[in-house]
Amino acid sequence: MNRNSNSYTVLYAAIMVILVAAVLASVSIALRPAQKRNFDVEKKQNILASVNIESTPANAEQLYSEKIVNEYVVNLKGEIVEGENAFTTDLKVQRSKKPEERLLPVFECQVEGSLKYIFPLYGTGLWGPIWGFVALNDDMNTIYGANFDHQSETPGLGAEISTQIFEAPFIGKKIFDESGNLVSITVVKVGQEAPEQHKVDGISGGTITSKGLEKMLLDDFTSYLEFLKKKKY
Repeated sequence: MNRNSNSYTVLYAAIMVILVAAVLASVSIALRPAQKRNFDVEKKQNILASVNIESTPANAEQLYSEKIVNEYVVNLKGEIVEGENAFTTDLKVQRSKKPEERLLPVFECQVEGSLKYIFPLYGTGLWGPIWGFVALNDDMNTIYGANFDHQSETPGLGAEISTQIFEAPFIGKKIFDESGNLVSITVVKVGQEAPEQHKVDGISGGTITSKGLEKMLLDDFTSYLEFLKKKKY
């Protein structure tokens, strides 16, 4: 074949594209188990962080197995759904379903001599998904800890939801009012009034992300409402 011909150039380019694609696919397949493990370890770190337990990639799995004493899935009625895996339940997928069809993961953690209930959350910020874990004391009302994260919020603004400065004020706040109504947590702007036990300060310049997180909390705790009631009373 004439190496200076157009047909040779096209054939050569096609072969190189196929070879490169095959190599990349092989590498991707080979790395998939490691990527999944890294994802799982990070998720365990975030769950532990919601109950104020610091961990590293090296010790997260051990701490998780020691501290998380139970995990299960419930439905909108607060009933345990048998045969489902709480850890692998994809909240993004569940959010796309009708509320009555959703699977709602629950994690139980033994810490400081009492049981804490950890609830995964999923919502929308300014630029994309936001998510997190909130732990309640066994009164099913008082927040014991919180951990939030995001996909693409603005650094220095909405991305601040994943910092301890934002997360720490959630500790001790209550999601039910004195009449037993679920009010969740209000993320307030400077000067905005709200009952102290139900509010945290929002992020300056990150109002849309803050309000997205507020909506996420109310929407998802509403999904868990029947479960919370059963455990509370």
